[in-house]
Amino acid sequence: MTGTGSAPWWQGASVYQIYPRSFADADGDGVGDLTGLDHHLDHVADLGVDAIWMSPVFRSPMADNGYDVSEYCDIDPVFGDLATFDTLVAAAHGRGLRVLLDWVPNHTSAEHPWFVDSRSSRDSVRRDWYYWRGGDPATPPNNWRSNFGGPAWTWDDTTEQWYLHLFLPQQPDLNWNNPEVQVAMHETLRFWLDRGVDGFRMDVVHLIGKDPALPDVPERLVDRHIAGWYDDPRTHPLLRGIRSVLDEYPGDRVSIGEVNLRDPRRLAGYYGDGDELHLVFTFRGMDLGWDAAGWARLIDEVGRDLPAQAWPAWVLGNHDEKRVRTRLGSLRRAEVLTLLALTLRGATFIYAGDELGLADADVATDRRVDVVGRDGCRAPLPWLREPPHGWTGATPWLPFPPDPQQHSAEAQTAEPTSTWHLYRDILAARRVSPALRLGATTRRDAPAGVLAFQRRFGDETRTVVVNFNDSAVNVPLSEPQVRLVDTSRAPGGTTYDDVVAAESAVLLCPAHPPPLHGELDLHESAPGVGEA
Repeated sequence: MTGTGSAPWWQGASVYQIYPRSFADADGDGVGDLTGLDHHLDHVADLGVDAIWMSPVFRSPMADNGYDVSEYCDIDPVFGDLATFDTLVAAAHGRGLRVLLDWVPNHTSAEHPWFVDSRSSRDSVRRDWYYWRGGDPATPPNNWRSNFGGPAWTWDDTTEQWYLHLFLPQQPDLNWNNPEVQVAMHETLRFWLDRGVDGFRMDVVHLIGKDPALPDVPERLVDRHIAGWYDDPRTHPLLRGIRSVLDEYPGDRVSIGEVNLRDPRRLAGYYGDGDELHLVFTFRGMDLGWDAAGWARLIDEVGRDLPAQAWPAWVLGNHDEKRVRTRLGSLRRAEVLTLLALTLRGATFIYAGDELGLADADVATDRRVDVVGRDGCRAPLPWLREPPHGWTGATPWLPFPPDPQQHSAEAQTAEPTSTWHLYRDILAARRVSPALRLGATTRRDAPAGVLAFQRRFGDETRTVVVNFNDSAVNVPLSEPQVRLVDTSRAPGGTTYDDVVAAESAVLLCPAHPPPLHGELDLHESAPGVGEA
């Protein structure tokens, strides 16, 4: 998990996203918790990732499953307590895993003491910590719409004013134009950094800067989710302030921005001059699907439009989107895109369960929990083949994904040709290769329906060929190559014969000198955090 040379650890990192409610349940209440996560850290470490990112575990009424925070500096009892959290961090660090938290800066819960105080009186000292506007109780102050549907405003009978919420009414927006809010939120970061957290994924962080006038948006944008286009310049000095907090701490603490803009030219500004976000998610890969030309364009645009010092963050799945296997309707294709994403320049994020080949669960109407229907991708991970698949005690909060026996961790880790072992092999090849972690990318000419590129760092090269066609394709290369990983399960270490199987991808290295597979164990244990 250490970087190459003087490079920060996060530049070529692989990060494993955990949705804590669905990962592992230690106390038998049917909801995942931090102790359950701790008990399964070896699964994560053995996979070969560099870090874990946990979706929110702060105190919350759970109107939006933790993204409505009522106390930033405590753990919700459903997950454990601060002592449990500290134990988890130490255990993760001991296995060479960094720990990232999911910080929610745009809004709090309506039950947060700050908002309770703010709404108590127009004269409250925290009134201006949120956005309040007067007017007619029948007419919201502007035409903004919530990302979850309906107006972005709710009338408060106590003080007879409207408050702004870009998500649920239970999630009022913080007013980051107020310096007191900035100071208070910076302190929430320091609380966790002082406990050894290595960084933060920052939820819809591009929404925190707002024009204090809150003007109407153009009519053409009214019905589009505001998180998908909103881009206010006031956000950037706020990001620099957040970055300055992380820079107070040693160890390359990292900020990762959820910025829901699909155009790399718009994402570029969120890196600043190397003084804003360290990483910004490139979400367009989730939109592309099975499209060789689309992926080629995206790779070219990211390379061209992001600042020279910027590192992308690639993602194929998360807790907000259907799983990659479900979106593509094919496990084979999902595995191909995984090899593609894990060999691109930048950090790569893996959603827990994708390494098991999971599809979305079929959640009956009477068991749905999420307000906008994202339950399928949040289903519990099956650990054991036999029911209840490692979830003893109460019935899990959501049903299991399809075929939990075949896609349990027990079954997947036991089968050498499983999806789990494919992920592990790709991550192992990435871990020992400076070219894959830090190297430049050059796209190569390829037949129709094929994407090919080379990664280079110094004298080391790695080549990736992805065949999106439904038949095998001849893709000759200029020098002899050896397979390191092939999604068609052709053995690693064998000579590349210029043919890529239908709907498959292959990671190659030059035949001379011999590949690293013959020189060291790609699955050797990682040092703990801070070890040499």
